[in-house]
Amino acid sequence: MTRNRIKDRLFTVIFESDTQAGKFFDITLLICILISVITILLESIPSYQKEYSYWFRSVEWFFTIVFTLEYGLRLYSTRNAKKYALSFFGIIDLLSILPTYIGLVFAGAHSLMIIRLVRVLRIFRIFKLTKQLTDGNVLLSALKASRSKIMIFLMSVLLIVCVFGTIMYLVEGPVNASFDSIPRSIYWCIVTVTTVGYGDISPVTSGGQFLASILMICGYAILAVPTGIMTGEIIRSEKKATAQTCPYCTKQGHDKDATYCKFCGMPLHERA
Repeated sequence: MTRNRIKDRLFTVIFESDTQAGKFFDITLLICILISVITILLESIPSYQKEYSYWFRSVEWFFTIVFTLEYGLRLYSTRNAKKYALSFFGIIDLLSILPTYIGLVFAGAHSLMIIRLVRVLRIFRIFKLTKQLTDGNVLLSALKASRSKIMIFLMSVLLIVCVFGTIMYLVEGPVNASFDSIPRSIYWCIVTVTTVGYGDISPVTSGGQFLASILMICGYAILAVPTGIMTGEIIRSEKKATAQTCPYCTKQGHDKDATYCKFCGMPLHERA
């Protein structure tokens, strides 16, 4: 098997999840990520850290080596290693392994004990879950497609809470010390319209309670709007999204009949 064919095979297994080998790789990597994150969480418990420090250290190095090999294979198999290394997930991959190696350099330096906190960055591995599963890519595509609609929706909500906040300040301000400014009244509107309801501020006048009732009812309708927007985009994305990954920019979300990458313009099936 030639070098290019080996790289192509590795690329298919590592970056694409629509093959048997790709699915196995994704599931295995997912399990490793979860175990690694659980280990980090348990290690932060003082009693566990004191009693099982050796085992935590061993597990940490095991997964560091595993993720280092994975990172190296990703750089090797992609056609544009620099572009992958500088991508969002490429940086996340690097941050997930660097802290352990940095700990070797600064070990024993009491003035640099704070460097151990950098190891917490390894929890960023959990972000890889959205990349490894096709459903995650569909969700990301839906978010991108609906961002303009969601922005308009958020601006509308902001306008509503500003108007209601101002009205509540005028109604409640003279008799209720909690509504002592418009920003504080807007804060109450946001808490109310999102149905959080901390209860730290509440209207006492009949007019204020009436406005609060309207805002609460509107809250349920407002919460349903982004759900509808996202659902529609997800349905449209699922119809065309595939697990096919561009070997040059490592991005997914191409149409089923796509020949060229819609992100970088390079051919999807080219073989050197």
